[in-house]
Amino acid sequence: MKRDPGYYDFLPYQDRPPIRWPNGAQLAFWVAPNIEFYELDPPANPKRTAWPRPVPDVQAYSYRDYGNRVGFWRMMEAMDRCGVRGSVSLNVALCEHHPEIIAACVERGWEFYSHGTYNTRYVFDMTPDQERELIRDSIDTIKKHTGQKLDGWLSPALSYTDQTLNLVAEAGLTYVCDLFHDDQPGPVKVPHGRLVSMPYSLEMNDAIAFSVNWVTPHRYGEMIKRQFDRLYAEGEQSGTVMCIPLHPYLIGQPYRMKAFEEALAYITGHDKVWLATGREIAQHFLENNYSAFEQASVAVGEAP
Repeated sequence: MKRDPGYYDFLPYQDRPPIRWPNGAQLAFWVAPNIEFYELDPPANPKRTAWPRPVPDVQAYSYRDYGNRVGFWRMMEAMDRCGVRGSVSLNVALCEHHPEIIAACVERGWEFYSHGTYNTRYVFDMTPDQERELIRDSIDTIKKHTGQKLDGWLSPALSYTDQTLNLVAEAGLTYVCDLFHDDQPGPVKVPHGRLVSMPYSLEMNDAIAFSVNWVTPHRYGEMIKRQFDRLYAEGEQSGTVMCIPLHPYLIGQPYRMKAFEEALAYITGHDKVWLATGREIAQHFLENNYSAFEQASVAVGEAP
């Protein structure tokens, strides 16, 4: 029986090689909007139904469609005012459904990484070849519509197989957001290539905050600030990462925007913050810290 996933080694927070971000920054900050497309009547999956109510669940579908019609544009403008680029967790079918959204992100220099094809199609029970095709389609679609190389992966609706991370690395991607175990990047144990686990906070995720924990917009803004304060202080010793994962149909509601934008302005008002993309953070870690973290993990594992 497996006692842990086996994706990473244990490395205590206080015993790690120090991370130094560019220009003396203490914290690398990135914002990850999940820009998604939900099908009204998707193919059935044996592990999970796409909608809470019988199909056609027009209520749930149209609620999420609000994000692409309205919420995305409101969120994007707030990020523009604070000078923050997005790293888009993209359902790649959106390139065909809503090219205007893709064009707006490209114009701003936002990164695109893959969140599968649709958020209503899951990886559960896929064969390795089916999963390879899913990853390949993401690579090709993002290249075709944005000109970008695909570097990051967040599995659609957080669905996985035992081979997901191995196949992502095999395809040449450099980071994943599917492990929620740390406030610094770290190596992922894969048989091919080098893969970075990127901090992607469920606690800061607006879907968890608003739809699970039912916090108020003001409270969410305060949570973001307090998260930042702690990580910024700890980053003085070794660079930390803060991520805010977003969903435009949630954060883009009118009454939630003021607290969110105030929190962004608070973070960007600090001097030693690196306003980065997921790709930039992963690349810096790969070039400067990956090997040292691997060696430190081995040393901890060999300690008596």
